[in-house]
Amino acid sequence: MKKTLAALLVTAALAGAAQAGQTVGTETYDLLFKNGTLDAVAPEATLVYSRETENRGKPESGPRDSGEIAISFDETAEKKVAELQFRQGEKHRNLGSFPASVGNPMIMFFYETVVRDMAEIAGGSPFYIRNRVKDALIQPAEMVEGEAELNGETVPVTTLTLRPFADDPNREKMKGFGDLTLTVTMSEEVPGWYLSLAAEAPHPIGGAPMYVSDMRFERLESGQ
Repeated sequence: MKKTLAALLVTAALAGAAQAGQTVGTETYDLLFKNGTLDAVAPEATLVYSRETENRGKPESGPRDSGEIAISFDETAEKKVAELQFRQGEKHRNLGSFPASVGNPMIMFFYETVVRDMAEIAGGSPFYIRNRVKDALIQPAEMVEGEAELNGETVPVTTLTLRPFADDPNREKMKGFGDLTLTVTMSEEVPGWYLSLAAEAPHPIGGAPMYVSDMRFERLESGQ
């Protein structure tokens, strides 16, 4: 998949120098849904993320869902409100408004799109899928401390990897999604907290993955 900007490159040092561990208790949720991650972003600024998808189960959805997600702020609201918008060239589509005080809504957009995509490809109840993913958000997860490159500088990052269907009794019927991994890389040095949010499900008979969704921080537009 195409990678853009140095901000998107998690360096080899992450694998070579990182110390692996595991979150405990509610630490997974607290890291993924960290409060206050938009507090330092100026109200006139815009956070821009890329989203690229590949889908062997429904190939037409790749171009449909690839583009940019922009987070801007309603400066007229009494309290800071984050507004999500999906962009494909000149086409813009509003995705919703969220109170900025609770943190960056990209994490919600990420896991909800994975739930939707999995239901489209593998079938099954989206409610069942969503509940399994939600459960994974409050379970111990693989954690790696490492480094990434952001705008030409090396910054510390934390990467969490979740496998929501690893022990699911129905995993063999999920067309590769039984081995779904959700990987989120975060840093205090990244505006909005999230450097990347990725989902991947291998193809059940091998070869290229059945499904990939890759969301990455692109840039901070100052609005000036």
